[in-house]
Amino acid sequence: MASPIEWRRDANPVAYPDALADMEARAAAVAAGQAQERVWLLEHPPLYTAGTSANIAELLDPRFPVYDAGRGGRYTYHGPGQRVGYLTLNLGTRGKDIRNFVHNLEGWVIDTLADFGVAARRADGRIGIWTDTLDGREAKIGAIGVRVRKWVTIHGFSVNIAPDLSHFGGIVPCGIAEFPVTSLAALGKTVTMDDFDAALGARFDQFMARLGRCGRPA
Repeated sequence: MASPIEWRRDANPVAYPDALADMEARAAAVAAGQAQERVWLLEHPPLYTAGTSANIAELLDPRFPVYDAGRGGRYTYHGPGQRVGYLTLNLGTRGKDIRNFVHNLEGWVIDTLADFGVAARRADGRIGIWTDTLDGREAKIGAIGVRVRKWVTIHGFSVNIAPDLSHFGGIVPCGIAEFPVTSLAALGKTVTMDDFDAALGARFDQFMARLGRCGRPA
């Protein structure tokens, strides 16, 4: 029987270099069978991260620190009011299927947003989580970016709960200039981090079952 999956929630913003070092160390320990898998929910201070496909032309105004993330994707903003979820899960015991993992990670976030009355969806050819603004424009509400090392996942997702959306103006988010970003707050939803985390937890068994084995927040 596998050890329970650890759930960690940090109340204070976590510096990105510290989070990255922690994730990488945890992933190595999970791969070696020396640590539990983990779901880590946190916020960061305002910053930009560059994925492996980042184009410097899409860094429009580096008003905040910029960090190389080592994940897939391009430039992303993180900051207060945004729920970030870092998953350290062993896909070696779940079919070694990265595409399946990403698809079901998107589904977990989409199902959680539905619990707050937000009709979110995938979009063909565009990574991330999408919905419609109050004036009917298609907009991005969540980002997905993962890396897999020795079949253990690093990074994960971010969802805009109530961040300062103007901070996204320093980049072309995920390389997609023609669509805006939005948040639960901008959609008129009053949702706290505790609310959103509880909804993620309630949907977690369903997400894990789709990956092939069920886990539960400890």
